[in-house]
Amino acid sequence: MFNPSITLDQLNAMSKNTLVEHVGIRFIEKGTEFLKASMPVDARTNQPYGLLHGGASVVLAETLGSIASYCTVDSAQQYVFGLEINANHVRPVRDGHVYGTVTPLHVGRQTHIWHIIIVNEEDKLVCVSRLTVIIKDKE
Repeated sequence: MFNPSITLDQLNAMSKNTLVEHVGIRFIEKGTEFLKASMPVDARTNQPYGLLHGGASVVLAETLGSIASYCTVDSAQQYVFGLEINANHVRPVRDGHVYGTVTPLHVGRQTHIWHIIIVNEEDKLVCVSRLTVIIKDKE
C-alpha cells in the first residue's frame, strides 16, 4: 500500500522547519501497511505538571496519519489534509520517549481513516487515536 520508494530519510527531511521537527518527532520504521515514529517527552512536549501534554500526543497521531496518507497518494497530483481526529489519553508519561504506530482502517479514493496507537518505553498504552484524512486533487 505505501509507496516503497519513499524512505524514512525523506520523511524525516520533510519535517525540517516544521512543528514535527520542533517537538522532536522522528520516523523510525516503515512497513507496507504501517509507519512508526518516536517523540521525546521533555520540555517541548510536557504540560505544566511535567507530564506529556495530550495535545503533543495528538500532534504525533495526526503527523503519523497524514504522512501515512502521503505515502499512499501521488503527491505530485494530490494533497492530503486532516479532516477529523479524536484521541483517548490512557496513561501519563513523565520522561523518555513515546512511540506511535499508524495502520489503515480505510483507504479510499477521497478519504482515509487511520488507527494510531501510542505507547511508552515499556510498550504500555498511552493514547489511542483515529484520524480521518481527505484527499484533494491539486489544481
